[in-house]
Amino acid sequence: MTVPNILTMIRILLIPVFMICAADNNPVTDLAAVIIFCVASITDFVDGRLARKNNQVTNFGKFMDPLADKLLVMSALLIFVERGTVPAWAAVVILGREFAVTSLRMVAAAEGKVIAANMWGKAKTATTMVCLIVLLIRVPPIKLFGWITIQDVLVWLMVIVTVISGYTYIKDNFSVIRDGFTQKGE
Repeated sequence: MTVPNILTMIRILLIPVFMICAADNNPVTDLAAVIIFCVASITDFVDGRLARKNNQVTNFGKFMDPLADKLLVMSALLIFVERGTVPAWAAVVILGREFAVTSLRMVAAAEGKVIAANMWGKAKTATTMVCLIVLLIRVPPIKLFGWITIQDVLVWLMVIVTVISGYTYIKDNFSVIRDGFTQKGE
């Protein structure tokens, strides 16, 4: 097994530990959850770079790396929905985008096409990770205007960038979807 694939597996193994720590409500486990989430997020950044740099891109990595990313984000979102920090509708929008783009990539891959990450996808990842880390730190709500807090703004920013990202992937690759409506040979 390659180092990038080992890092991906470590990220997956960290997810239940992260969830246990994040679900507990005490300062020690809160700190552990933040550290685990940050370490898991860093492995996501490092594994892909290492795989490309060392020519160790594998089918296992192509499948498991995005799955590990989705599981990490989904686990954090579920914790925040349970806490009442993130509204359920926001989590559904974010997860819906993840499933839609992943499905689009799978259909494209079956046709021999690769849908690479674009600027909005990278912005979505960065925005999501920053927002989730800030929420994990459990900073008391900082009010900006009336009832609107910095945490609210971060959640809205995460959702907006996620929607824009999903839109750009679908718009830029609509031919993959359109081709599914017509049968080959017609």
